[in-house]
Amino acid sequence: MDAPHSLIAAHQLRLDLALQLLQQAGAMLPDAEPYSEPWLQGIVDALCDLSSKDALTGLVNRRSFEMALGREVDRVARSGEPALLLMLDIDHFKAVNDQHGHAAGDLVIRAVSQSIAQTVRPMDTVARIGGEEFAIILPNCPTSFGVVVAERIRQRVQALAISLGGGQPPLTCTISIGGAFAPQWVRSSTLIWTERADRQLYRAKAEGRNRACLESHVDSLVSAEEKGMLFAVTQQDSE
Repeated sequence: MDAPHSLIAAHQLRLDLALQLLQQAGAMLPDAEPYSEPWLQGIVDALCDLSSKDALTGLVNRRSFEMALGREVDRVARSGEPALLLMLDIDHFKAVNDQHGHAAGDLVIRAVSQSIAQTVRPMDTVARIGGEEFAIILPNCPTSFGVVVAERIRQRVQALAISLGGGQPPLTCTISIGGAFAPQWVRSSTLIWTERADRQLYRAKAEGRNRACLESHVDSLVSAEEKGMLFAVTQQDSE
C-alpha cells in the first residue's frame, strides 16, 4: 500500500500572483500572521469573492448569477413561493460609446448598476451578465411587488444625471426591462426561465424602450417542457 501523501507546508505555496491580484482589486488582505491558518483561509475567501464579482461594477458576475438562478429554481419548486427574474438592458448604449468614448460608457454602466442595487432588497441578487446587460433575481416576490419594483428601477435610472467632468453636460440614459415569474411548484429550468424574461425584454424594446414588460403570473404559462419535467419528477417519486 502506498504511503499517505504528506501535507504541503504553507510556506511552500506560491501565492505571489494571488496576492498581486487581490492587491490590484483593492481587496483587504487578512489581518493575521502570514501563512497561518486564519491568513490562508482569508486569502481563499477573498479570491472566491473576487471570482464571483464583476470587475467594473462590483455586482455578481454571470457565473455566479447562473448558480444563484439554479438555486432559486430548486427553491421555488420546493416551497412554491413566487420568484421573479428581471432582465435589463441600457437603451442605445452603443451611441454612448460612439459619441462619448468607452470611458463614458463605463461611467454609465457603473451609475446604472448602483441605481439598480440601491433600489432592490438585500435578499435580491443583482448581476451584470453582459456589456450593458443586467439581471435581477427576486425571491419571494408577489406579482404586485414585481411590477412596482421594475417600474421603480426604470424611473430611478431615467432620473440619473451622470457627470462626465470637463465642463461637459451630464449624460442621461434609460433602460428596458423584461420579467418572468418562475412557475410555482413546478420543476423548471434556468434556460426556460431566462428565455421567458428575455422575450419580455425584447417586447419592451419593440414597444419603444424605456419601459418594463412583465409576463403575467398565471398557471397557464407553464410550458410543455416544464409540464414534462414535472411529470418526470412525479413519476420518479412514485416508483
